Amino acid sequence: MRGAWIVPYRRRAAFTLAAAVAGSAVLASAPAAQAAVVDVNYACETKIGPKGAVSPVDIKAVKNGSSYTITMSFEKGVSDSPIELPKGVMTPRAELKLGGADTGTLKVEGTPNTAAIPPNTPIKIGQLTGTYTPKKSGKVTFTAGLLTVHALGMDAAVCTPKNNPAPSLELDVTVAGGSSDTGSDSGGTESTSGGELPKTGPLDSATALGTLGGTVLLTGAAGVLWLTRRTAR
Repeated sequence: MRGAWIVPYRRRAAFTLAAAVAGSAVLASAPAAQAAVVDVNYACETKIGPKGAVSPVDIKAVKNGSSYTITMSFEKGVSDSPIELPKGVMTPRAELKLGGADTGTLKVEGTPNTAAIPPNTPIKIGQLTGTYTPKKSGKVTFTAGLLTVHALGMDAAVCTPKNNPAPSLELDVTVAGGSSDTGSDSGGTESTSGGELPKTGPLDSATALGTLGGTVLLTGAAGVLWLTRRTAR
């Protein structure tokens, strides 16, 4: 009878450990960001007069050590040029407004156009990148701000969002070393590349489930140790 009782207990202990491992796996894959494509209504001051357009804007992040590579993408152009822009003469740059646990702006910049842009054709902005290094732990939001199109040696178009757009990205960050710096605004212009885009979704439930998984893991391990001692006797 004693042996018959031990076998089911071993099965229960194994099931408990399996549940704990599953809980830990969920925590490991917990999303660190929430992203959304946001329509931004840009009003642009150009050398040929006011222009305007609505472009869907997407902002994503890739973790690189203690920093993040932030990528801003435009689905539509926001201005055009009355003349052809030769290859390599147009470079876009923008500012992202930080909110939540951090404040200030982050600078992102694109690369020069790889092909000539025909006259009276919407200027394709493409992707702009920059590096964000957290100064405070918590949830930080990134919102489209001022956009500048630099072409032919001058700022050909300066565009301002007019519809008070919502954040395109909310990122849950932790300061390196676990401390929080209460210093000044964040910012940066360094461009980097590579890596996967983070998965999106809520964080609170994943954190709670991870805590539960850790508790179950400790309970299961204690049961196995107790069972080993009982068997040795």
